[in-house]
Amino acid sequence: MSKAPVLDLLLRELALVAPGGFAVGLHIRYVSPLIMVNTYPEAWQEVYTAKLYGLRDPTLAWGLSHSGTRRWSQIGLPDPFGILPEAAGYGLVHGMIASIGPLSSRTIAGAARADREFTDDEMAHVHRIVQRMHDLSEPPARLSRAQADALKCIAEGDRHAAARLGISESAFKARLTSARQKLMARTTAEAVQRAKEYGLI
Repeated sequence: MSKAPVLDLLLRELALVAPGGFAVGLHIRYVSPLIMVNTYPEAWQEVYTAKLYGLRDPTLAWGLSHSGTRRWSQIGLPDPFGILPEAAGYGLVHGMIASIGPLSSRTIAGAARADREFTDDEMAHVHRIVQRMHDLSEPPARLSRAQADALKCIAEGDRHAAARLGISESAFKARLTSARQKLMARTTAEAVQRAKEYGLI
C-alpha cells in the first residue's frame, strides 16, 4: 500500500495546527529534500526565493544545527537580512521550527500563525506529526530487481521496455507503479530521478 495517502493526512493535520502556513523539507540530503511542501503565502514564497533567503534564514540554520523544536522568537541566531520581520509582513508573525533526524538525512519543518506564539503542547504535536512524516518517507535501501529494471528502461528511453524484459505491458506498468509507491513518487519521472539520487539504479 502506498504511504502517500497517510502523508497527505498528516499534512492536513499539520495545516490545522499552523493556520499561517508551513514548510516541510523531508530527508534533506545534499541540500535538496526528498519531498518539499510549502503552504506559506505565495507572495512570501516568491520573495523568499528571489532574495535567496534559504541560504540566510536563521530558522533553517537552527534546524540544521539542532534537533527538536524552537519558537522563532527563541532561536537566538542573528538575522542580519531581517528575514523574520519581513515574514511578519506576510502574516508569518509567530512561528516555530521542528528538526528531526541525522544531519545526513534531516527533516526540517517550519510552522506559522499570525495571532500568538505556539504553545508547548502545539509544538510537541507538530513534532509528532513531522516525526511520523519523517519515518514514513524514509528512502528505501533497495528496489526489487523487477522495479529497478523497469525504471532503468524508462531512464534509458527504451520504447520497447516490456518486450526487452520479456513481460507484458500490464506487468511492466505494474512494476512501475510499485516502484513509484516504494519511492513515494507521484510520477514515473520523479521515481527515476529519486532512484538515481539514492543510487538504486
